[in-house]
Amino acid sequence: MTDILMPALSPTMEEGVLAKWHVKAGDVVKAGDVIAEIETDKATMEVEAVDEGEVLEILVPEGSEGVKVNTVIARLKGEGGTAAPAPKADAPKAAEAPKAETKPAPAAEAPKAAPAPKSADGGRVFASPLARRIAAQNGVDLASIKGTGPHGRIVRRDVEGLKGGAAPSVSSAAAVGEPRKVLSLEQQGIAPGSYDLIPLDGMRKAIARRLTDSFRDVPHFPLTIDCEIDGLLAARAKVNALLEAQGVKVSVNDFVIKASAMALKAVPDANASYTPEGIAMHHHADVAMAVAIDGGLITPIIRQAELKSLSQIATESKDLAKRARDRKLKPEEFQGGTFSVSNLGMFGIKAFASIINEPQGAIMSVGAGEQRPVVKNGQLAVATVMTVTLTCDHRVVDGAVGARFLQAFKAMIEDPVTMLA
Repeated sequence: MTDILMPALSPTMEEGVLAKWHVKAGDVVKAGDVIAEIETDKATMEVEAVDEGEVLEILVPEGSEGVKVNTVIARLKGEGGTAAPAPKADAPKAAEAPKAETKPAPAAEAPKAAPAPKSADGGRVFASPLARRIAAQNGVDLASIKGTGPHGRIVRRDVEGLKGGAAPSVSSAAAVGEPRKVLSLEQQGIAPGSYDLIPLDGMRKAIARRLTDSFRDVPHFPLTIDCEIDGLLAARAKVNALLEAQGVKVSVNDFVIKASAMALKAVPDANASYTPEGIAMHHHADVAMAVAIDGGLITPIIRQAELKSLSQIATESKDLAKRARDRKLKPEEFQGGTFSVSNLGMFGIKAFASIINEPQGAIMSVGAGEQRPVVKNGQLAVATVMTVTLTCDHRVVDGAVGARFLQAFKAMIEDPVTMLA
């Protein structure tokens, strides 16, 4: 018999949502068959069987949230009823990992779960076994709680922090790992019932945790520069006219990605990451582009962008952005970039500063191109100006290094022919 484990679909994944089963008990599968869909904090991914056999039982139902990596989610009977070898995993064995909420591991010293409670109308209260156990330990009446799990089911997060049916003592911000104690909204003067609470999903928890850590732990500073882009806009029109027959359309952001990559190669000290062992100097400019999706943000990566043409970058960025919004990216497509670009110009934002996406050494924020008065040769003129802000990790990118990078970037953006040479 083979245990099917909740897979770790990325190096940082600790838990996920078992979104959908493609098999049921009694089905026969072979290696390579898609058996389930898992939602991580960044994408929805298909899970393939690694062994052949009959599905003996499904232990974690679809829709289950917070399923820990390496939890046993199903069992497979080997072909002919013989025991099949357990699949290998880099993470600790399933027996050493915490179990999913739907089937918690029994503990000798743990109190027994409370009997299934009844709601006010006498109906059954649906709650996970782990939620029932936590409620029993804290004297919480499950019938008084509104569940936020699948189909209104009460899950762990609904009862954690509750004692004797009292309101939570800390806000949901504490659940994402903030080191300080956070007061509840009620403790800060906001009346109960005056708001709707949307539970944090995996993506929002990951964003909150990573950006809090980055803003708190990375010594950072901004550098801002204005770029005139009339020449870029003219060049873009010519390039798109040439590419029209191929169905390719180059955006301003594609020029920005290309110029960023070329500037990183021209100033390699800016294409670096801090590590406790030393400064990592990257061989290529792997430029991550921020893409807004439902519920958060993801940064798919244009690998070796300095070696790619504008048409290649345009095609690749369009494909990555679409699959990002569909949550169909593979982990290697959004993890491991060396530099990030965040563009809010399409929303009319003039200038802003982004938070560094660790372990990258810098991130560039791009504002809207707008006509502004400028002085040229002592004369007042009008030009299309775009403001960019580089947020630097001071442990890696000093002020002089960041300034040299922006000088190189500005030269290429203002004269696009230089990045094509």
